Amino acid sequence: MIDLTRLQVLVALARHGTASRAAEALHYSQPTVSHHLKRLEAETGAVLVRRVGRGLVLTAEGRRLAERGEEIIGLMARASGELASAVSLQSGHVRLAIFPSGMATLAPRVVTELARRHPGIVIDVTEAEPPDAERLLIEDAVDLAVTFTYPEQTCSDAITSEPLAEDPLYLVTPGGGGAADAGPGDDAAPDAPLAVADLLAFEHEPWMAGCERCRGYLVSACDTAGFRPHIRFASDDYVAAQALIAVGHGVTMLPGLALAAHRHPEVAVQRVDGAARQVRLLSLGAPPLPPALDAASEVIREVIHEVVGAPLAQANALLEPSRAG
Repeated sequence: MIDLTRLQVLVALARHGTASRAAEALHYSQPTVSHHLKRLEAETGAVLVRRVGRGLVLTAEGRRLAERGEEIIGLMARASGELASAVSLQSGHVRLAIFPSGMATLAPRVVTELARRHPGIVIDVTEAEPPDAERLLIEDAVDLAVTFTYPEQTCSDAITSEPLAEDPLYLVTPGGGGAADAGPGDDAAPDAPLAVADLLAFEHEPWMAGCERCRGYLVSACDTAGFRPHIRFASDDYVAAQALIAVGHGVTMLPGLALAAHRHPEVAVQRVDGAARQVRLLSLGAPPLPPALDAASEVIREVIHEVVGAPLAQANALLEPSRAG
C-alpha cells in the first residue's frame, strides 16, 4: 500500500523540480522530503529518484508514479471536499475553466443562470485553452472544464469527458458586407457551404493559425484539400486575427462561437461543410458529482445546447441578454 503523504512528496518533487522547492511547498524540511522518498522507494520496490550532482532527478518509474499521483491526489481532494460540503444547494463553490471564445459567449449566460437558480452557489471562472484546462482539472485547481476537441483529438483518460455540441467552422477572408458574406448573426440566407476541397483555392494565401489544437486541425483540413498552408501569422486572439484579415493580411478558419463573440465588419465568412469542433464538459472522476457541481453542470449543458446547438443565425440573439448585462 502506497502512503499518500509520501506520494504527495513525489508529486511535489515532480512539480517543483528540486527537493528544496518541494520541501518549501509542503512546509517540510529537506531531510523530511528525502526520508519520505526513501520510504516510498522501499514501499514500492522501485528506484524513483537518482542523485545528479547535488540534486534529485526522477527516474522513468518515478515520473510515471508522479503522474498517477497527480490524479490520485486530485481525486482525494475532491472526495474530501464532497464530504465537507453540505448536501443541499444552499451553499457551494464551483471552479470552472473555459476556453477563450466560450468565456465571451457561454460564461456570462452560465454565471447568470446559475445565480438565478442557485444564489447560494459561488462560481469562479478561469480562461484556459483545453490542454491547460485538463491540467488544472487533474491538479484539482478547477472542478469543471468546458473545452473542445477536433476530430482524432482526445482528452486524458483520467478525465470524464462529455461531448455536448458541434461548433461549426467558417472560412474567414478579407472583405465584408456582400451577399456571399453570410455567417453567424447575419439575416441574409447563406450561400452553399464550401467543401473542404474548396480550400485549395486559397493555397497561395498566407494563413492565420490559432491555438495548438486549432492549428493542428487547420493543417489537417488543408492537407485534405491537397496543399500545405503557409502559416504566416499565429495568434490565439480571434479579434486580432480578424483585424489582420480585414486589412488584407491572410485568411483563416474560425469557429462559430468566436464569430458570435466578435465579428469584424470588414471580413467575409463562409461555412466549411463538415468542419467543426466538438464542445465538451470535463470533470474528474466518475459521476455522481457533488450537488453544487451537478447543478452547475446542468446549467452548462443547457447553455451550450442553446447557444452552440441553435442555428447560428440565432446565436447573437441568444447572447444579447448576457451582453446587455
